[in-house]
Amino acid sequence: VQLQASGGGLVQPGGSLRLSCQGSGFILDYFATGWFRQAPGKEREGVACIGSSRDGSAYYTDSVKGRFTVSRDNAKNSVYLEIAGLKPEDAAVYFCALPADVESEPCKSHRILGSQYDFWGMGTQVTVSS
Repeated sequence: VQLQASGGGLVQPGGSLRLSCQGSGFILDYFATGWFRQAPGKEREGVACIGSSRDGSAYYTDSVKGRFTVSRDNAKNSVYLEIAGLKPEDAAVYFCALPADVESEPCKSHRILGSQYDFWGMGTQVTVSS
């Protein structure tokens, strides 16, 4: 079972990125997926989540609402985080994570907490600089 985030890079302020979270060894759309980020010297922050395909809900932390969009492509066993209007404060390592319980739907809580998730993928670095 593996979970891998990818798609990060160096982007100018105002630019866009699409991050991917890809699973192998399991069916990702059975699970809710959370996106988190951690900047140097800062605590990990939950930014977005999407429910399983059974649920379909999505939730965003206030600081990213209107700029971040989370979606699924079940055919590719992937979850995406599209980021528009990148700001310097968006620079961080971004991670995706899953709960251990396939029945768990943490997005319904309208919170994105690390404690709600058990499996974490390797992160991808997003750098915002002109």
